Amino acid sequence: MTVLEKIRQLLVTSGVPFREVHHEPTRTSEDSARARGEELKTGGKALLLKVDDTFRLFVLSADRKADSSAIKLHFNAKKSRFASPEELLERTGLVPGSVPPFGEPILPFPLYVDTSVFENEKIAFNAGSLTDSIILAVADYGNVAQFETFRFSA
Repeated sequence: MTVLEKIRQLLVTSGVPFREVHHEPTRTSEDSARARGEELKTGGKALLLKVDDTFRLFVLSADRKADSSAIKLHFNAKKSRFASPEELLERTGLVPGSVPPFGEPILPFPLYVDTSVFENEKIAFNAGSLTDSIILAVADYGNVAQFETFRFSA
């Protein structure tokens, strides 16, 4: 099953209403928001980071930037860095810009969601491709995604 199919299945079996949008390829949060007709802050930006020796998935509102100091402090880590495009492809089969805001069971990583995501009514994201997006209520996302929440955005 593709990542998009896994997300659809999770949402449908959980009884979560969602809207799917097929659009031109988008690599940036700004381009994705424009293609979906949504505000930038509604976007759920998913970043795969290596924190010390562990890859972890972080999601924040697309109008924010990740604060690496807050992330390192939370994990008592010495270093953190973005996964390279090659590492991302190897571990997920995805390219930058297509990573959805889901860890297990969709992607094999622990998931951390910034508090900024919950300041919005909806979350919109590229769902495993650069041309397919899903939009759903943040409350529903909070009920189906398995994550820990803390503040790591600036």
